Amino acid sequence: MEKKVLLTGIKPTGVPHLGNYFGAIKPALSMVSNDSYDARLFIADYHSINTMRDPEVLRQYVYEVAATWLSCGLDPKKVLLYKQSSVIETFELNIILNAFTAKGLMNRAHAYKAAVDKNREKNNPDDHAINMGLYTYPILMAADILLFDANVVPVGKDQVQHVEMACDIAQAINHNYNDSLLTIPEYVIDDNTQTIVGLDGRKMSKSYGNTIELFLSEKQLKKSLNRIVTNSQEIEEVKDPDSCNVFSLYKLFSTKDQQDQLAARYRAGGMGWGHAKSELFEVVNAELKPIREKYNDLINNKDYIDSVLMEGAEKAREIASKKIFRLRKAIGID
Repeated sequence: MEKKVLLTGIKPTGVPHLGNYFGAIKPALSMVSNDSYDARLFIADYHSINTMRDPEVLRQYVYEVAATWLSCGLDPKKVLLYKQSSVIETFELNIILNAFTAKGLMNRAHAYKAAVDKNREKNNPDDHAINMGLYTYPILMAADILLFDANVVPVGKDQVQHVEMACDIAQAINHNYNDSLLTIPEYVIDDNTQTIVGLDGRKMSKSYGNTIELFLSEKQLKKSLNRIVTNSQEIEEVKDPDSCNVFSLYKLFSTKDQQDQLAARYRAGGMGWGHAKSELFEVVNAELKPIREKYNDLINNKDYIDSVLMEGAEKAREIASKKIFRLRKAIGID
């Protein structure tokens, strides 16, 4: 039986953090580890220029994202890893998709609506400082997905709408040409990691400034974890693990036995938040230490990263060119 195609990507708009690790990287690598998927993982560098305008910073972030995937266990001999910008067929497909995308669909995009809401809160015109890259972001994401006939797209809850939009656009094209030109993708959400809490208890996000970076040194990691917001309960008071930001993160890194033991200490009283954060540091550091060491080696070997991305791009373009050739023939541009 032919393998299903799995595709996912990360924007290089900042240092990778625990939200990226549990929300995208770890689930995707888990899905491809049993060799049941034909996986394509990409760095969405063109998506990032909506907000990222410093070229040197962008280049560095691209290396950091690539080094993150590789240090977390991605095998470039088994999984396609490439930069979005290296596959020019993406942008030809983007033009085709634009012609079949209703403006009203883009008006309903969550990111655009959120930007409009912010403008209204500040009494600015609805479209103040909103660029077309943000407005048409879902179309370019659809091109990323549809170009490679992705069957499965692992996403966070906030990205589900984008996959649904890709389905709508693909169906419009297939219907118009009465042919299954584009594969209809399905999104996959890991129910255990829909929302990774940040330092302040909100969803971990660069936009909130509440992230925990993935490759901090042990000293920096401990300092970052100590910033997690807790309540003002005293040491002797009984505490509720189920409503605690520290315990929420602890569950991601610990075994069931470890969780039960720490939860019992919460409910027994006599444990301060400093103790809870110390326990959190131990399990987080245990998992991240070997990954951190691999990452530090890779980020200092940019020639190797370049070679991996170049080889991935060549393979990706070979696949993408066949799709574009078929589409051109179908739509009458050949």
